[in-house]
Amino acid sequence: MKSLLIPILLAAFTTAAFAQSASAPIDTTQTTSVIVPVVGSVLGMNGVVWKTDVELTNDQTRELVVSLILPTAPDQPAMITNISPGQTVRFSDIVGEAFGMDRAMSPLLVSTMGRRSVSVRATVYGTRGAEVFRPEPVEAERADAFFPVRYLPGLAFNDDFRTNIGLANLGDEPATFVLALQRITGRNVAVTRVTVPPNTLWHIAIQFLFPLITKGEDFSTLIETPSRNTFVYASVIENATNTAKFVHPSMGSPINLGLTP
Repeated sequence: MKSLLIPILLAAFTTAAFAQSASAPIDTTQTTSVIVPVVGSVLGMNGVVWKTDVELTNDQTRELVVSLILPTAPDQPAMITNISPGQTVRFSDIVGEAFGMDRAMSPLLVSTMGRRSVSVRATVYGTRGAEVFRPEPVEAERADAFFPVRYLPGLAFNDDFRTNIGLANLGDEPATFVLALQRITGRNVAVTRVTVPPNTLWHIAIQFLFPLITKGEDFSTLIETPSRNTFVYASVIENATNTAKFVHPSMGSPINLGLTP
């Protein structure tokens, strides 16, 4: 991720820093980044278009320079914005409004020049014509955080619900993930191994990862990878209402799946 994105950030931040007045000095010695694991404007099942709104709030006492990048979208689109103290910048359908793209799905990298990030709030929701379905918050996390084992609980795939799992690799090398499907902690129902190319997001229906499991509910998935710059999540969608529950990973079980030492 560093080799692909840092030159973009440096160029963007340098331009913004020179544009600011001397009365509002900024810290050019450090950049703090957070990741929203997935944002998008995509067509899903039942004719529903899924979109993401993002709010950036500056709760600090000085103006902040913020860079936004979609690292797995074509051409890695990027933009910068200056946010005044106390100001909130809102993007409705961030893929379309901020980046001018009709359809895309990617993690969102939010980088703030300084030692503290802006506050980031993201929500995903479905639309179909004039209908707007219930929004669901998507939790952001520090871009430098890494846990080799992560845990996604509360998954279901049956006549009422469907589940997608997201595997993002923002590194420069392929990343291998081992995924274990469990109903009881420590007891694997099925295990699969997938390798995600560099700078790629895979948003996959759970039944494609575990094709021998036809349906079920109250599943969990334990995910292990030795690769940094990786992020995982799940979304559980109720078919009747087209509402989604975003599942942010928790720190994984100490049970090792055999990939990392």
